[in-house]
Amino acid sequence: MADVQPVGEIGDYIADKLSGAITSQTIAGGELTLHVAPDALLKVLATLRDDINCQFKQLVDVCGVDYPEREKRFEVVYHLLSMAQNARVRVKIDTDEVTPVPSATGIFSSAGWWEREAWDLYGILFSDHPDLRRILTDYGFEGHPLRKDFPLTGYVEVRYDDEQKRVVYEPVKLTQEFRTFDFLSPWEGMTRPLPGDEKAEAGEDAEPEKGDG
Repeated sequence: MADVQPVGEIGDYIADKLSGAITSQTIAGGELTLHVAPDALLKVLATLRDDINCQFKQLVDVCGVDYPEREKRFEVVYHLLSMAQNARVRVKIDTDEVTPVPSATGIFSSAGWWEREAWDLYGILFSDHPDLRRILTDYGFEGHPLRKDFPLTGYVEVRYDDEQKRVVYEPVKLTQEFRTFDFLSPWEGMTRPLPGDEKAEAGEDAEPEKGDG
C-alpha cells in the first residue's frame, strides 16, 4: 500500500500526471477540491480511483449547485473518499442547461441514482447514462424544483392521504412565512431571566444556616 500523503501533494500529483485536466485546486477544511475541465472528468475520476498514489475508491456523493447569474449556471460536484489515504477529494465541473456532462456510471456504479437526482432536481443532463429519468418528483412533473428560479406557486404536490386512503394532488403552498434567521442559539439570544433563575438569585443572597453545635 502506498504511503499516506497530504492532500495537497495528491492534488499536485494529479495535476502533473493529467496535464491540462485540472484548471484549479484549493484546500479547505483539510479537503482537496479539484476544478476539472468537463472533457477530462472521466479521466480524472478513473485516475483518482485506480492510481496507487490516490486510491479514492468510494464515490460518496454527486450533487448539483445552481448559480443563475453565471453563464454556466451549474456546478456538478463529486465527493470521493480514499480509505488508504484517509482523505477526501471534491471534484467540480461547470455546465449549463443544454450541455451534457459525461456520466460517471462506467467508473462508479453508485453514480447512477445521484445523476438521476441531479437531472430531476436541477435539469443537469448526463450523456451515456443508462436510465436518466426522474427519481424524486412525480410522473409528469414539469420543471426542476432545486433551481433558484423555480417558482413557489403554480405547481401541485402529491401525497398519500391516510384518511382518504388514496393519493391526492394539492397546490404547492408555503407552510410558513419567510423568516430571517440570526443563527443565535436560544441561550445567547435570551435577554430576560429564565424561569427558575429567581431561585438561584435568592439562594445567593440568603445567609448560610448555622450548625447546632
